[in-house]
Amino acid sequence: MNVSADIRALVERRQEGYSLEAPFYRSEEVFKLDMEAIFRQHWIQVATEPELPEPGDYVTVELAGESILIVRDDDMQVRAFHNVCRHRGARLCNEHKGTVGNIVCPYHSWTYNLTGELMFAEHMGEQFDRCKHSLKTVHVENLAGLIFICLAENPPTDFANLRAAMEPYLLPHDLPSCKVAAQVDIIEKGNWKLVMENNRECYHCVANHPELTISLYEYGFGYQRSDANAEGMDAFVRTCEERAKQWDEMNLPSVEIEKLSDVTGFRTQRLPLDRSGESQTLDAKVASKKLLGEFRTADLGGLSFWTQPNSWHHFMSDHIVSFSVIPLSAGETLVRTRWLVHQDAVEGVDYDVANLTAVWNATNDQDRTLVEYSQRGAGSSAYEPGPYSPFTEGLVEKFTAWYVGRLAEKIGA
Repeated sequence: MNVSADIRALVERRQEGYSLEAPFYRSEEVFKLDMEAIFRQHWIQVATEPELPEPGDYVTVELAGESILIVRDDDMQVRAFHNVCRHRGARLCNEHKGTVGNIVCPYHSWTYNLTGELMFAEHMGEQFDRCKHSLKTVHVENLAGLIFICLAENPPTDFANLRAAMEPYLLPHDLPSCKVAAQVDIIEKGNWKLVMENNRECYHCVANHPELTISLYEYGFGYQRSDANAEGMDAFVRTCEERAKQWDEMNLPSVEIEKLSDVTGFRTQRLPLDRSGESQTLDAKVASKKLLGEFRTADLGGLSFWTQPNSWHHFMSDHIVSFSVIPLSAGETLVRTRWLVHQDAVEGVDYDVANLTAVWNATNDQDRTLVEYSQRGAGSSAYEPGPYSPFTEGLVEKFTAWYVGRLAEKIGA
């Protein structure tokens, strides 16, 4: 791939253990490279299966300059297509979500079935071959209810490794049997990498996230031991060991898996929650009375799951919170948050949306502010890469190392 000498040098001189240079966050040329090397080449998490409960249900996703249509077909399979008519290129579905019987172009009514085959095209003559004008497919994978797409002609082949490792962790929560109780989209005025870096550390949590740290142990994501916190850290370690034994007896895996340097990088771990230990809520108790899957007890901690390059998820006994990050420009990023509860849970009876969403609505807004501070700071002539904390920012280093490695491979640096 042809890139300028400046961008090639930027990639080559990245310093391990330090934040990225400012152009990584602000340059339109770097953003274009990000789209080509990352978002057009890797498995990108974009939706959840409960968003498509019935045949004909669809969502659209704008990714790396492409509009992608994700739809459930009549056999209940999830499929993905370029959202472009094969006639003269009109956008087929122009809403974020909806339901169709067939996929009908709004321009000249070319009609496709839910597997993408062209079924009807009026006035095209006897020689016209419908079979050569099916919708162009996009690779799609369904991981225990989390939907990933890949725009590349030949997607990374290691998704199978992700599936094999993660299904035992995710399947007990039975995401496909959930429904979306709430979805909130926010636009952060910051580069997508700053959004991901902020997510990959909790150095900032105690000072900035009073709602989240009601239930979240800050020790669980890196902490420097001191005389002041030694007792608390020791108690946390004992709690983790005790809970891990209980979870093992329930066939709930909890041990950390860390594969963040893989092409399709990921990490997971189940950790105890603080207070009552039930859920990420303002009182640490369940937000929904209807527990997920076959769970009979609520205090199952929180299963965290991260994927490179753009998602993180929290699975609890009563609900799931799923986050997808979609870059819009060098300085703007869409953060889409979904809260999922059991499909039989009744709003106003089993759960209250305001209570369900309170912690992460507050946390997302706080994180947006922090990301925007960082984006503005990176525009200063005084900005230079700073050192990561070896205790609390190890996962940030792993993210940035993965990211720069993917760029280097793409440009042959």
